[in-house]
Amino acid sequence: MSPSRRSGLALSVLAISQIVAWGVLYYAVLVAAPAIAAETGWPDEAAFLAITAGLLTSAVCAIPVGRRLDRHPRRVMVSGAIVGTVAMLAAAASPTIWTFTAAWIICGAAQSAVLYQAAFTIITHRHQERRRGPLTLVTLAGGLASTIFAPLTGWLVVEVGWRVTFVILAAILATVVIPAYVVTVERTWPHRDASGTASGTAGQALRSARFWMLTLALALMSFSLYAVTLAAVPAAVEKGMDLQQAAWVLGLIGAGQVLGRLIYLAMPHTAAPWIAPAGVGILGATILIGYSLAAGSIAMFATAVIAGAIRGTLTLVQASAVADRWGAVSYGRLNGVLAAPITALTALAPGAAAMVAVAMGSYQTMAIVMAGLCAAGGLLVIRR
Repeated sequence: MSPSRRSGLALSVLAISQIVAWGVLYYAVLVAAPAIAAETGWPDEAAFLAITAGLLTSAVCAIPVGRRLDRHPRRVMVSGAIVGTVAMLAAAASPTIWTFTAAWIICGAAQSAVLYQAAFTIITHRHQERRRGPLTLVTLAGGLASTIFAPLTGWLVVEVGWRVTFVILAAILATVVIPAYVVTVERTWPHRDASGTASGTAGQALRSARFWMLTLALALMSFSLYAVTLAAVPAAVEKGMDLQQAAWVLGLIGAGQVLGRLIYLAMPHTAAPWIAPAGVGILGATILIGYSLAAGSIAMFATAVIAGAIRGTLTLVQASAVADRWGAVSYGRLNGVLAAPITALTALAPGAAAMVAVAMGSYQTMAIVMAGLCAAGGLLVIRR
């Protein structure tokens, strides 16, 4: 097989693996949470607190996992898939909410080794300057995870219960993802082994104000966009929509993400690296204000699609931020540090949105506050 065909096959396998990993380790528990609470008698919010704990664990683990992905990519991703499988089985067997939460904390550690940040590291090292197309393909594939696994999980929960569902999903993860990573992920990176500058490059970046200002800027943009878009249902109900219409608003935000990722692929790639994130920040702030002021279903639907597109574009802007500025040689280490606060704030965004909405009197005012944070992120990144 020619190198180009082998590379294309490896990319396709990585994309399919992302669909399965996101579907099993992220979306499945969101769908199953109400059934878990109903069957076990655990408080309704307990499962969601467990999910949040897992996401925060993923944020903490992103830093050491990123460093190891630079050195031993196959070992890390295979181990992550194995740990994720075990965590799903442990969650399925949990007799109490505390053991379920512990299982989901373990699942969070696995997420850091198999979901987007890990895949971005693999793609950046493997494709380097040609990474934009592969990054877009993998995120487009990841976007299909909810489309496939949300209805699958819902059907399984009704038919066999949530515990058996988790066992089935764990088997799917083990059957698809573990062998896929064993066969297609590189053991090491020859270009990194040949370079003696990896540690120095990472150290210089981590000591620079440019890196930390970029991290803060992306964190503000991500937090604000996710806070508003993940609160789409209560915000739409507040504006007078019924629950079905509000669900469509949330669905259109998800569809908009696909559009945003395609827009990113079409963007010119010769511009200074700060232009794309600055544009996302300013445009994001503008659409969040428009979203907050939208009245009527058509306006809400239209602004939801655009907000989703900007959120989708931000995912790829973040994925390229490190390599655009410091190259690929220490991407895993630097991107792990960059992603950690972003992942943590994203996990806290839904709760924060609700708290701000209560404090400010409405979800509309909350969206305007978040627009200010998004604009601040866009301004902070200018010329960085």
